[in-house]
Amino acid sequence: MAETKPQSKWQKKLHDIIYEADTPAGKLFDVVLLILILLSVVFVMIESVKGLQPRVYHLLYIGEWVITIFFTIEYLLRIICVKKPARYIFSFYGVIDFLSTIPLYLSFILVGSNYLLTVRALRLLRVFRILKITRYIGEANKLSKALKDSRPKILVFLFAVLIVAVIAGTLMYLIEGEENGFTSIPRSIYWCIVTLTTVGFGDIAPATPLGQFLATVIMVLGYGIIAVPTGIVTAEYNKNKDYVHVNTQACPNCNALKHRDDAKYCYECGEELNPNHS
Repeated sequence: MAETKPQSKWQKKLHDIIYEADTPAGKLFDVVLLILILLSVVFVMIESVKGLQPRVYHLLYIGEWVITIFFTIEYLLRIICVKKPARYIFSFYGVIDFLSTIPLYLSFILVGSNYLLTVRALRLLRVFRILKITRYIGEANKLSKALKDSRPKILVFLFAVLIVAVIAGTLMYLIEGEENGFTSIPRSIYWCIVTLTTVGFGDIAPATPLGQFLATVIMVLGYGIIAVPTGIVTAEYNKNKDYVHVNTQACPNCNALKHRDDAKYCYECGEELNPNHS
């Protein structure tokens, strides 16, 4: 195994600013970053509007290049200040950062690729790292765990709903028939799902008294179906009252996130975390 190169003091300082959202400097950096992302997306949206003065398009183009250069430097600095750059480069945020940087450079080769700059809106996901005050991080992770634990129950519930939709759709096909718009069982099942979810497009509607009675039953059943998943998730959420709070600190070695508030070392690689973190 290749030996990991130790970080210098300036690399550690840079890492704290770029990757830490709980320090004042890190929070300021992320706020500035989010403002630039928003400006970039707005610039691209305005540039797509036809009929503006040429001077406006020229200013927007300059603004896009200024922001692109900033993002390029930021991307390179993110790679420089971690011990294992590949972990960042191939991470979710690393891929998003790269994709949001290259469109304007590609515009020299592919005409119109600069409009792909709107992908930078995905970088707004970083706002969660800024807004995650400790207690909110814990609540967010409790909700995430509740959703994950609820998945088997919800899947079983959705399977039961699908069976109900197939049965009710088949009955509606037999009751109404093609003359009333229920031309096939799949189309009748589609109507049933639309009715169960209380969407009600209105493109198909029962015309016979028996069909309308069945539709009424399905409509009432739909309200109960909507409430059940919510109850499942709520029950799982209440089971996680003692879930351990985590913070936004990123490991300087492997870039792992979601460390406990009282953690001194990374749970992934054992690297010492920022001792000045609070």
